[in-house]
Formats: sequence, structure tokens, C-alpha cells
Amino acid sequence: MRFRHPDGSTVHLAYCTNVHPAETLDGVLAQLRDHCEPVRRRLGRDRLGIGLWLARDAAQALVTDPSALRGLRFELDRRGLEVVTLNGFPYEGFGAEEVKYRVYKPDWADPERLEHTTSLARVLAGLLPDDVTDGSISTLPLAWRTAYDETRADKARTALVTLAERLDALQELTGRSIRVGLEPEPGCVVETTRDAIAPLTAIAHDRIGICVDTCHLATSFEDPHTALDALTAARVPVVKSQLSAALHAEHPSRPEVRDALAAFAEPRFLHQTRTVTPPATTAPTDPAATTATAGLRGTDDLDEALADDGPLPGTAPWRAHFHVPLHAAPAAPLTSTLPVLKAALTRLVGGPHPLTRHLEVETYTWQALPPELRPRARAQLTDGIAAELTLARDLLTDLGLKELP
Repeated sequence: MRFRHPDGSTVHLAYCTNVHPAETLDGVLAQLRDHCEPVRRRLGRDRLGIGLWLARDAAQALVTDPSALRGLRFELDRRGLEVVTLNGFPYEGFGAEEVKYRVYKPDWADPERLEHTTSLARVLAGLLPDDVTDGSISTLPLAWRTAYDETRADKARTALVTLAERLDALQELTGRSIRVGLEPEPGCVVETTRDAIAPLTAIAHDRIGICVDTCHLATSFEDPHTALDALTAARVPVVKSQLSAALHAEHPSRPEVRDALAAFAEPRFLHQTRTVTPPATTAPTDPAATTATAGLRGTDDLDEALADDGPLPGTAPWRAHFHVPLHAAPAAPLTSTLPVLKAALTRLVGGPHPLTRHLEVETYTWQALPPELRPRARAQLTDGIAAELTLARDLLTDLGLKELP
């Protein structure tokens, strides 16, 4: 979906296909047929933007076979779909029964991450619509925080500098400008937007910036205006933003609230949980199990927070990294952080000029919801994704953007 900003620029809205598991090119093509085109039809649109997630095998098939890339581009056009952004965070296995910590491998200290992201950039340059010259890719925020020492940090910095050079060369070759954004996530080396500023300013290249995920932003209790003002002041480009909402519990000490939260503790994904407390005076004794920085305390997963001897106090609200559907907040006593998304969107595209022109709805946890909330048929998932995009569209038009055909 495209929108005209009051300054005349085009803002793109897509939904991320990592909600539909696929590891191969055939699987991606099936996604377009079974999910993406039905969402477009449900919305009554002639054209729909999708943020493709391409696993390693699918990306390799496309980058090594020009005819395969042309075939994917043909299928996108035929089904009324367009791609200006890719989700390059998961490498493979995102549809597995248990993902958890695996999603952070390989990290930016591993050569595989650089090669995979380079492949994605080359693929995206070939998939961009004819009238679009700029593409974006979101990626892992350097690494998971444990086992990340200065040696690995140096390797990661070198890899990102090499990536920037390759993106420069790609534009010279194709005329397409591809940018990559680190996506801050709780528990990672870059957990917050503040954490991103130092490594990105050290690289100092406008092709390497940040992807602001509003669920992650909210989970870490960041104020959107403060965060985005700091990025602007540091001249860190917002390459894209993922529109998502976290799980919020206002009174986590209450038994009924803990019971409601427990329904969201599931075995597939990590659901990092955070609360704000007075600043910690000492570092956590087990950094693999808990974090404590500048008043932010947390666990790596929701079940750890809910344990009888869990480390989080229940005296302040909790937020969990669980991407809940934008249009359907959890039933009381829980809610979502949709207000954080709205505040971030106001700052991202509500000003005289947009801070980013690529927006992506990214609720990948539909099948991880409590059983009674999961879509039971393909049509229900189609309806849910369409409802999320409708909400996002309405937020954009309320900010003065004009929906384009």
C-alpha cells in the first residue's frame, strides 16, 4: 500500500511474510498464492506491499539463478504484490516448533550473516518495482548479548563496513539504493535505540541505520519521541519501522494477571519480559538469565518472569515481547502497547517530512497465541492480517497521508 505524505514523498506500508513459514523458493511462491494475494483481495486493493522474509535456501536460489529471480518478480506482478523491504533478521528455521535463541544465529561476527545479507540486497534490487529505487532490509542487532566480546564486536563492525561498501557497489551496478537497519531487540547487544547510536555512528555510513520495531521499543519502556529525537540528533537513519504491539500487564502481582500472562508463555519463541525499577546498583549475577540496566530489569522469557522465585518485582507494569495483533488487544486484565505504536508513528511520519518511508506490520505470532485466539483456518488469518493493515492505514490517513491507488 502506498501513501502520499504532505511533503510529496511516497510512504510504503507492507505486512511481513515471516508469519507464513517457508524455507524454500517453492514455499515463498505458495505464500504469494495462498496468503498474500487473498489479503490483497480482502482489502479490495489492486496492489499490496509485502515485506518478504527469505530464508537462506530461498535467498540462495534467487541470487544464483537469474531465471528464478525473474520468475518471482513475475509472480509478484501477476498477483498484484510489490516488495520494497525484506526481513533479514531470521536466517532459517523461523517456522520450527522451537525457535527461541536460534533466531540470533548466525550473528554479525559470523561470515554467514554478511553473505546472507549481501544476497538479500542483490535479490531486493531485482524485486523493486520499476518506479521505486530505494529498498530496505531489517537485520539482527549485532548479536545476542552473551558470548559477545570485543573480538566479536570488531568482526561485526568490519562486516557492516564491508556490507556498506557492497551496497555502494550494488547501486553503481543497478541504480537501486538498498539500506540495512539494525533492529534493536530485548536481550541483544543492541537492545534499545540508545544502544544503537554508538555502533552506528562508529560505522558512519548512511546505508547502515536502524529499524525501529515498536513492540521492541515498548517492551524496553522507551519513550518514542525521546528515542527518535536522539536518533535524529545523532544522524542515525531510520531505514524502516516495523509496526507491532507488545503485551502489557499493569498489575503483574495479581493472581488473575499472572494467570492471563501464563497463557502467552509458549515454547516456540522467546518472550523477553521487562519492567522498570530504580537503577540496579550491581550487575546481575547470571547475565544469561536476566538483564538489569538503567532501571530496566528483565528475563529472557515470560515463563522465567512468572516463576515463583522469578527475579522481577510485581510493583510496576510488565511488558513482554509478544507481537499481539494490532487490531485486537488481549482481554482484560491484559492489554497491548498500541499507544506506543501510535506515538511512534506520529513522530515517524506525522511531521513535515517522514523519518522513514518504509513501514511494515509484523505480527508473526498468530499461531503462538493462546489456543482460543489462534486463527483456525486460512481465511481467519487472512481476515486478521487485513484488519491489522486497515488499522495501520487509518492511522496513516489520520496523520494526513493520502492513500494512493
